[in-house]
Formats: sequence, structure tokens, C-alpha cells
Amino acid sequence: MTDALVPRGCRAARPAERGCFRKGCNPLAETGRSKLQNQRAALNQQILKVVRLRTGAENLLRATTNNKVREQALLELSFVNSDLQILKEELEGLNISVEVYQNTEETFSIPLIPLGLKETKEGDFTIPLKDFILEHYSEDSSDYEDEIADLMDLRQACRTPSRDESGIEMLMSYFIQLGFIENRFFPPTRQMGILFTWYDSFTGVPVCQPNLLLEKASILFNIGALYTQIGTRCNRQTKPGLENAVDAFQRAAGILNYLKETFTHTPSYDMSPAMLSVLVKMMLAQAQECVFEQISLPGIRNEFFTLVKMAQEVAKVGEVYTLVNTAMNQAPVQANIPYSWSNMAKIKSDHYKALAHYFVATLLSDHQLHPSDDEDKQEKAWSQLHDYMPEGLTSLTILRDKVQRKRLGKAHLRKAIVYHEEALRVCGLCKQLRNIDILQEILSVAHKRSLTKYAQHEQEDDFLSLMEASSVLPKTEHKVEMVVPQFSKVKVKDFFERLGPLPVFSAKQRWTVPRTIHFHCQEGELGFTLKGGPPVQIHCLDPSCSAALKGLKEGDYIVTIDGLDSKWLEVNDVLEKFKSMAEHDIEIKVISCQDTMASVV
Repeated sequence: MTDALVPRGCRAARPAERGCFRKGCNPLAETGRSKLQNQRAALNQQILKVVRLRTGAENLLRATTNNKVREQALLELSFVNSDLQILKEELEGLNISVEVYQNTEETFSIPLIPLGLKETKEGDFTIPLKDFILEHYSEDSSDYEDEIADLMDLRQACRTPSRDESGIEMLMSYFIQLGFIENRFFPPTRQMGILFTWYDSFTGVPVCQPNLLLEKASILFNIGALYTQIGTRCNRQTKPGLENAVDAFQRAAGILNYLKETFTHTPSYDMSPAMLSVLVKMMLAQAQECVFEQISLPGIRNEFFTLVKMAQEVAKVGEVYTLVNTAMNQAPVQANIPYSWSNMAKIKSDHYKALAHYFVATLLSDHQLHPSDDEDKQEKAWSQLHDYMPEGLTSLTILRDKVQRKRLGKAHLRKAIVYHEEALRVCGLCKQLRNIDILQEILSVAHKRSLTKYAQHEQEDDFLSLMEASSVLPKTEHKVEMVVPQFSKVKVKDFFERLGPLPVFSAKQRWTVPRTIHFHCQEGELGFTLKGGPPVQIHCLDPSCSAALKGLKEGDYIVTIDGLDSKWLEVNDVLEKFKSMAEHDIEIKVISCQDTMASVV
């Protein structure tokens, strides 16, 4: 899928000021990301067929009392459940296809996990919106064919957004546009007859609803997913690349958390509060991982305070991945989270904890306290590394006693090796992760480095050393946080603004059919005043004036003057037009709010 954006050609009949929006990527482009997303779409269709077969078998099983038919239904049910499990495993395989999204320039970084975009079926808004424009707004719906086409073009483009800020902006534009559409065309008291279908990102099971909330929530999910793909694409061998990755994952977390708090009843499991909570944790963990990589990018100096800082920073990464792994293995998330994802979280938790112990061991074995050193400062830094010390030892003892330093350093190395071996074991248990060569290589190199350092200090009396190293306390100077989405920064023009100002011309307000009023000024007086706007309202109407006698009512809204649309005119603009027509009959069209009329009656 190419990331180039192609300007969308405007229709010849469109006014120039409406402008053009951009298309999504070419879905037929033979790139890794497009192939992966196309495979996801194909799997979703297969899962849909199997789900329908299973529903049919279950209905037959409930309806029949014939034993032979029941046996056949049970057999069919076992087959389709088996097929469904195989398809879900294939979908999980796509969810861990992390190499497709990584930056190709990277040489030695543990892969990050992106989210795949949710797939949707094509939808047609034409007939429902045209019917509503005619019925509710009493306007010729054929005049709005271009606007409806624009809306459908934008939705289609959002199915294949480019993997950059332009893609994010396009998805956000559609989300904001959906807010306009909801207010203009979706009354709270009835359905519009538009069925939205979106596929669960993890199970492939379709969710269909005649509700715009599903569409809005799914677009938000895809904004978050696109941020994760942008984050994994960043070059993590450079400082700007890592800064961009941290920012992308923090924004992904912010969007997914906003989705969780705003759309609390989405029927799709990938957007359930439990699943979104886990995904938010995972994105923040990946941001914290990139923070550590950013700190260590220039190289880690073999210096006392640097090693203390790095040990605590990497311990923080291990801690957040432990929390992610724990959350992934809790019900109800465990049933649908990709197995390889929870394994990856466990691997990273162990790997980074191992690095923390390795740094502490290096500090203990390579650094001795010299008279010129600031003993108090070193003692304070060392005391903050652990929540407790081995029995009989103090921070000052460790700093001054070479033998105790060596013993404790070897204890930390032993713990590092245990964590390294656990990470390699878990990696070996998962087929998908075993196939990621760079992951295997990084884990193996780190393991061998700890083994080599341990061998340098190994002695025959090691079996007498029973000292147990305490955990390294996590601490970071660069805490990551969710970035709240700022939709207001995306400037979007309401496609259907010609219908009038949205606070007035909405689906919640019921309007009368426009009435034509012909009147003339009497001695230069209109017989009424105007207020509000746009659009302006009739106020202080003299019941004996020409306009009132022709049917004008208090509170009417003026929508046209002499055949020209006036829904967006202010009071002064309308008065200027009336002034220019004072010597002639004035023709206006007005509408009345039916709810207001009913309350008056």
C-alpha cells in the first residue's frame, strides 16, 4: 500500500470554495501493508460465512426434536467451530506480523506491536439522506447529490489511509464530519435505515448496527491503530525517530482511552472497555520502551551514576510490561487477545528486568569506591536501587567491601541469566515469535553477554554463595502519558452547511414546510423587528402590518429573500436587503419550528 496521497479531483459543477480532500492509499498497491490488510479483509469474509453456518446449525439444534437431525446438526457444529478456530488462528498470525510495519532501516531493535485497521463493508448513504433532506428540510434533495457523494468518497478513502499524519488527519476529518452528519440526519427518535458493518480486529466477527455510534467508534479505533503503525515505522536508530515513536504511541493511547471513555457500549469486542484498557497499557509500555532506547542511544557509559540511572530506567520498562502481561492474562481479555502478544509482553518484561540486573552487576564489578569519590552521593544513589538489602549488608558496606561487592554482583548476574533464559524459553514456545529472527538474536546476544560476564568472576567456591539479589526498583525521569486527542485542531467544513446553521437546522428540530410571504413596507416601516441569526427570526410582529396579514408569525425564521438563500445572513444583512427593496413588494420564505408551535397551542 503506497503512502503517497493523490489529490481528489473536484466535480466540475462544484463551487470552488468547497475545496478538495485527499484520497486514501491505493488498496491494490502491492506493498507489504496492503497485502496484510487485504488478507485481513479476506479472512473477515471467511469468518463471516462460518459464523452464519454456525448460527444456522445452532438454530436447527434448538428447533428440532428429531434425534437424527440433532446428530447431524451437532456434527455440523463441530466442523464449523473447528473451521472458525483455524480462521481465528490465521487472523492472530496476521496480528503478530510486526515485521511488515517496522522501519526497514532498523538493524537491532526488538519489534514493536502495531494494531491492524478494522475492516468495514461499503455503505450507501444516498437514499436515506436524500429522503431525509426532502422530508425534514423540505429541500430538493437532488441539489445535494455532490455533498452526499463527497461524504461517501471520504468514507471510502478512510478504508485505506496513508500511514502518516495526512492519514491521521483524514480519519479525524471523517470522524468530525460524522458529528455533523449525526446532528443533521440522525434524529434520536428513529433509525435512518443505514446499516454499518465493521469487523472485530481480533476475532474477525462482524458487528452490524443501524447506529452511527458504531461508525464513529470504529473510526476512532482506526485512528489509534494508525498511530501505532506510524510509531512502529519510525527509525529507532535516530533520536528524532525515537521521539516520534514515543509521541505516536502516547497519541495512540490517548485516542484509545478517549474511545473507552466516550463509547462505553460498543458491541465489538476489540472496543470493549476491558480490551481498550489493555491496549492503552500496551501503547504506553511501548512508549516507555522507546524512551529507554532514546536514553541509551548515544551509548551507555560505564560510570557509576549512569549505570544506576540506566538500571532504574530499564527496570521501569520491565515493570510496565509485567503489568501489560498480567492484564492480558485476565478474563475476559485473555480469551481474545493474541497469544503471541501476551508472550511478547512476558518476553519484554523478563528481558528488560534482566538488563536491569546486568547493569547493577556491572556497577558492582567494575567500580570501586575511591577516596576522591563522593561517598554520600554514591550511598544515596545505591540505596535507591533496592527496596531491601541482603541480610547483614548496608549500602556503605557494599560500597567499601570489595568481596561483598563481588558476591552481590554475581548474585545480580545469576538473576539476570534466569530472566534471560525465561525470555528465550517463552519465545521458543510461540511459533509466531520463533519466526522473528531479530527477536531471537537480541535475546541470545543479551543472554551470552551476561553468561560471559559471570564466567569472568566464576570460582570453584561459588556453590557456597547463597546471596540473593533483590529486585531493582523501577524509576524513570521521562514518564510517558496519554496525549488527549485534539480534534479542534483539524479544520473541517460541514459538507451540508447549505442546509443552514447546525444549531438551528438539525435532526432534533422539526420544521414546517417553507411558506412564501409577499408584503410591502407601510410608510417605510416593516411592521416587525428581527433578532438572532443566522438565520434571523421575526420579533415584535405588529398583527396589523402587511406581512402579518399575509401569514407571517412571531418567531418565524427567514430562509430566503427574493429567491436568495438567507439562512446564513445576520440581522444587519437582512435589513440591508429589505432597505434596498423598500419601494417594491418584498418576497420572503419563512419556516416555523413545529415544536414551538405545538407548545404555543
